[in-house]
Amino acid sequence: MDIFKDILNFSVIDVIDVILVALLLYYIYKLIKGTVAINIFIGIIIIYLVWKLTEFLNMQLLTSIFGGFIKVGIIALIVVFQPEIRKFLLMVGSTNLNRRKQFFKPFNFLKTEEEFETNTDINAIISACNKMSLSKTGALIVFERNNNLDFLSSSGDEMNIKVTQPIIESIFFKNSPLHDGAIIVNNNIVKATRVILPVNNEKHIPQRFGLRHRAAIGVTEKTDALALAVSEETGHISYFKDGEFVVYEDSNELTNIIKKDLS
Repeated sequence: MDIFKDILNFSVIDVIDVILVALLLYYIYKLIKGTVAINIFIGIIIIYLVWKLTEFLNMQLLTSIFGGFIKVGIIALIVVFQPEIRKFLLMVGSTNLNRRKQFFKPFNFLKTEEEFETNTDINAIISACNKMSLSKTGALIVFERNNNLDFLSSSGDEMNIKVTQPIIESIFFKNSPLHDGAIIVNNNIVKATRVILPVNNEKHIPQRFGLRHRAAIGVTEKTDALALAVSEETGHISYFKDGEFVVYEDSNELTNIIKKDLS
């Protein structure tokens, strides 16, 4: 009877509360999707539901056991989900107001491909990648977006070079002292070269993909950055966003996708 009374007293605030909780769970799922942490997250949800069920059935012993586990488990969760918590805090704490328009991304369908604008010369970068693809020159390019990547830039050599096709090609030239590691690009400027990126070892990706691809997955999982990788073995150009491979048909489509993601 009390349950029906609670349902009848369901207010607008309660509806908003439920929607916000659903959104929070959705974004948590997006952060940990494809990682080992997703299994831990599902396990926690199951334990929490069992705890609430035992509490509802007035099973005092089981309730106290599960309740104690939930309370003590918070400390363990901080350790287990440290990378995901860090990424979440980076997203929340970002202060670049120009990127706040990402909030309105659902309305991007109203734009044509030509309307997406970015300061970075994507055409020059893709042209360089196509040329490096033909010569099977390995490359890893990271595009900084809302999250500041200075903590990664400090691991390499600080630069302040305007993006051009010859510059990109010369950096990754096999005999160049700068070709190892990744470069970070922001607002059409190469911020740093020889950058060491976090490597993802949790996801199962085909063996033909090496450390560059794992690094691209790692940096796009832990931040909102984008990444392009040119395989030294096959010459294939791979594009990464949110820790996932992005499928495209040709260079023109890839250019438009990156412009859209950076706009």
